[in-house]
Amino acid sequence: MSHKFFNNKECEYFPCHKTNKPDEFNCLFCFCPLYALGKNCGGNPKFLENGVKDCSSCMLPHNKNNFDFIMNKFYEIVEVTKKNS
Repeated sequence: MSHKFFNNKECEYFPCHKTNKPDEFNCLFCFCPLYALGKNCGGNPKFLENGVKDCSSCMLPHNKNNFDFIMNKFYEIVEVTKKNS
């Protein structure tokens, strides 16, 4: 499990999202790899009027049990990258 979970309480931004379980806050995906999937990321993003995706209330990448979910989305991330390059 050590490769699926990393908690960095020494980070100046820890926790970067409100949580009542700081010991279970996963910092491994500090910058969410699912951001590029837009509304299909699987989280609960909001979109600002200017179209920017706001993930400030999403805990999906920080849940210690979601490593496999994120890794299973890798193919979708690759496809989005292909379309945008």
